[in-house]
Amino acid sequence: MRYMVTFLAVVMLCGCTQEAQNQLGRKIQNWTGTDGVMEIYTGEQLVRRFIKVDKLSTAYGTSDSLARGYRFGYGVLDANLNGQVDKGEKKRL
Repeated sequence: MRYMVTFLAVVMLCGCTQEAQNQLGRKIQNWTGTDGVMEIYTGEQLVRRFIKVDKLSTAYGTSDSLARGYRFGYGVLDANLNGQVDKGEKKRL
């Protein structure tokens, strides 16, 4: 039975388009959350780093239901870019 469920899941994923697979992956990530790092670059220079990022999610339009060009998440702003949560660094949007 377990093998049958696994087989069906693989067949269903293979039948989906890449965009459908990406949307499914984002929905799973939104539900389970992460403990990752998000870095923001200007050109090749690192300007902001958020650590311990949890539940990164895509913003969707109210009336058109299209994905926006930005994402929402919760994490700690790493002000000194050392990759660790230091005193005074708090969880931010």
